[in-house]
Amino acid sequence: MRLTINLRHIEQNNQRLEGELSSEFLDLDIRDELVQAHNPLRYNLWAERHGANILVTGFLELVLDCECIRCLRSFQHSVTIPNWTCDLPLEGEDRVVIENDCVDLTPHLRDDILLEFPQHPLCDRQCKGLPNALPRRKGLSGENSPLMESSAWTELDKLKL
Repeated sequence: MRLTINLRHIEQNNQRLEGELSSEFLDLDIRDELVQAHNPLRYNLWAERHGANILVTGFLELVLDCECIRCLRSFQHSVTIPNWTCDLPLEGEDRVVIENDCVDLTPHLRDDILLEFPQHPLCDRQCKGLPNALPRRKGLSGENSPLMESSAWTELDKLKL
């Protein structure tokens, strides 16, 4: 199922499009293991004809299932585009493909949603990350600390090359 605008209907009246579109139909091709789209895209759009163009405006929201890059905890991130606008030319070099008197909005939705994906998903801006495997003891710091003595880098520093 694609999200389409019927040109015959829009010639008579402006068209309102409201509902949900399964993330499968968006064909997002996500290659990031930390970001997944399992939830549907919610949309509330208004399409109107302006001469040889169709102007589509409205609201888009997609909830993503993410993993924090610091602590690896699962969380949900909402991609929201409150003032989405798309101008679809019906004539000229950049004209949209018209199939059975319909224009497919899906590729335009996909492009703008992908641009809003988090590049480095964080569960919280102050996320401290994973706890250290070897915690530091209070009062010990510098080269004499147990953490520094067990470090592989300390052993490599001892090499005389």
